[in-house]
Amino acid sequence: MKRITVFLSAVIVLAANLSASAQCAMCRGTVESTVSNGRSVVASDLNFGIIYLLAIPYLMVGIVAFVWYRNSRKEYAKRLEITSRVRGAMSRL
Repeated sequence: MKRITVFLSAVIVLAANLSASAQCAMCRGTVESTVSNGRSVVASDLNFGIIYLLAIPYLMVGIVAFVWYRNSRKEYAKRLEITSRVRGAMSRL
């Protein structure tokens, strides 16, 4: 559990320090002017950036949910094992 916490902390710190191109109010005008000139590379890069910014929070929530689910299953298995030992001990009395 400690290794996962350290790993997630490192990922969050690294993700927070990434320099990203900011989306501004002038983006639409830039994209429209470049597309009208026949260059659609800027538009596709802008769309990729938007998808990237959209996907990362969902990916992080999914990872946290998966780790939480896996740990809860392990705890449940431990609890069942302890319960079976207690029942076995009580039946011997």
